[in-house]
Amino acid sequence: MNEPTTGPATESRTRPSAHLANLDLNLLVTMRALFRERNVTRAARGLGVTQPAASAALSRLRRHFGDELLVRTQGAYVLTPLAVQLAGQVETVCAATERLFATGSAFEPATSRREFTLLMADYPATVIGPHLSRLLAGEAPNCSLHMQLVREVIGGDATDTLRLVDGVISPALGHFQVPGAASAPLFRDRWVCLVAAEHPLAAADRFGTDELAGQPWVVPYHRDDGYPSAAPATRQLSALGIRPHIAVRVESYRAVPDFIAGTRRVALVPARLAATLSEDAGLRTLECPTALEPLDEHLWWDSSHDQDPAHMWLRSLVRRAADRLPALVP
Repeated sequence: MNEPTTGPATESRTRPSAHLANLDLNLLVTMRALFRERNVTRAARGLGVTQPAASAALSRLRRHFGDELLVRTQGAYVLTPLAVQLAGQVETVCAATERLFATGSAFEPATSRREFTLLMADYPATVIGPHLSRLLAGEAPNCSLHMQLVREVIGGDATDTLRLVDGVISPALGHFQVPGAASAPLFRDRWVCLVAAEHPLAAADRFGTDELAGQPWVVPYHRDDGYPSAAPATRQLSALGIRPHIAVRVESYRAVPDFIAGTRRVALVPARLAATLSEDAGLRTLECPTALEPLDEHLWWDSSHDQDPAHMWLRSLVRRAADRLPALVP
């Protein structure tokens, strides 16, 4: 990597005030384009500005953040660690700003070009995503959807999260029970055990929690900071009285099968997700020895959107997508 010998990253300067009145908010749009394209020329073309104008905006951003943001390596530009951190934030802020100025007394799905942002784990995205995609394409072909995937359990900042997106699809966790949060139920699921086809439990006529307790586990979204965790699967294990030996932690439900196949590991996964696995995946789905609490997925949103016609349409779209799910097999 060719590191610059001089420039914003190597100079000592006081960062300008971040007060909103002192900022050029056009830089948000430029920053988003630069981070998406990772190329000044392509970003300028997408923004409809000249390449020198985009370069000048990048220079201003570098001065503000005291960081190169984009650096050239092996003939291509890559994001610096700070830019990687900023990239997700600028997408969220731009989407929220666009929603703010798109709010009005009327909304026509067939002609609108509004972008909607939904935050969820990859499990509900897998389950509801195809139905939501088809409904969106049919009713609002010019609208766009930013399906933002959760990378960890949503913590105590749920209130701020709801303000920055159109909606969150999540179980009814306690931190969403806050003033200003509204919700609607979407669909229900149940937990099943997932093992490799050659796992001893796969051939057992029956097994109990004692057998499960002694297995190595694959657990999604488990924070390594104590037990029990807020992760849905580990909360269910805690209800069974199991404190698992966690062999693999992953930040994705869909990654779980990859770390089960060909091993002696076991996992709890939603039944609707298990049903999407192909028969030749080398995995077996087993019923849990004890009934567990069902997994109730809700759509959550900030109640300030309640009377926004576009948001009302979006909520209807998500609910109708959930209604298209097949009945859950007992």
